[in-house]
Amino acid sequence: MKPTLYVLAAGMGSRYGGLKQLDGLGPNGETIMDYSIYDALRAGFGKIVFVIRKTFDKEFREKIISKYEKHIPVEVVYQELDNLPEGFTLHPDRQKPWGTNHAVMMAKEVIHEPFAVINADDFYGRESYEILAKQLIAMNGTENHYCMVGYRLSNTLSESGAVARGVCETNDNHFLTSIVERTHIERKDGVIQYKDAENYWFELPENAPVSMNMWGFTPDYFEHSDKYFVKFLEANEGNHKAEYFIPLVVDHLILNKTADVKVLDTPSKWFGVTYAEDRDGVVEKLQKLVEKGEYPTPLWK
Repeated sequence: MKPTLYVLAAGMGSRYGGLKQLDGLGPNGETIMDYSIYDALRAGFGKIVFVIRKTFDKEFREKIISKYEKHIPVEVVYQELDNLPEGFTLHPDRQKPWGTNHAVMMAKEVIHEPFAVINADDFYGRESYEILAKQLIAMNGTENHYCMVGYRLSNTLSESGAVARGVCETNDNHFLTSIVERTHIERKDGVIQYKDAENYWFELPENAPVSMNMWGFTPDYFEHSDKYFVKFLEANEGNHKAEYFIPLVVDHLILNKTADVKVLDTPSKWFGVTYAEDRDGVVEKLQKLVEKGEYPTPLWK
């Protein structure tokens, strides 16, 4: 059974403004997502599922989905604020989406095979899809054994400013033991460092594995997510900004020894448009990849 690619496309770019998933950056106006779907198709994924918000459904279908439907089965699910478990109602002050793991839960009815989760606006690189697809195929028929693509920190920095990264700690067998969110990482004086809450700086290794939200799960993960979401909502009753992130759930499952997560090393360079100033650099990188013959142009015919 071929794995499915689940694309998180419901979030709007807060720092960058606008629907950045629809921003044409390739030589023929391709989006970063176009390259992701192309790489996934090449790596052996058999279906694409997008999670979006209903408000931009029409534009998304016209600009995005119409390109892929001829090449691969495509489905769409929706992430909405009021999609909550029985017994919970949406507080009127809640404006913020419920987070990445809430977005994952929306696919429960349409994904029945091992699946990858990616951000719509991140360029993950061809090798990462190949490594992940291979692992997902091996995971078919198993439960509670998940995976995550671990990027080398030096391959994920932005030239435009500091970045936040989930720095991973692993055991000797490359299984995840924890993810620590470092909210301010940058290269200072030639060395990668992070700043803590007290404004102290600490060095990080160049090849420290970090999470760029590229995960591999089996369908039993939906059940774990549903159960823990109820606890999350109870614990955050008065907090209208709390978000239900994937690392939160993964961390909970690892701590309780319910599941394990293998960290897959990738040589790929990650890039994306974190800041508006990153845009030109991304355009240039995509142009170079096309010139090297890694991608055709136009990408989708």
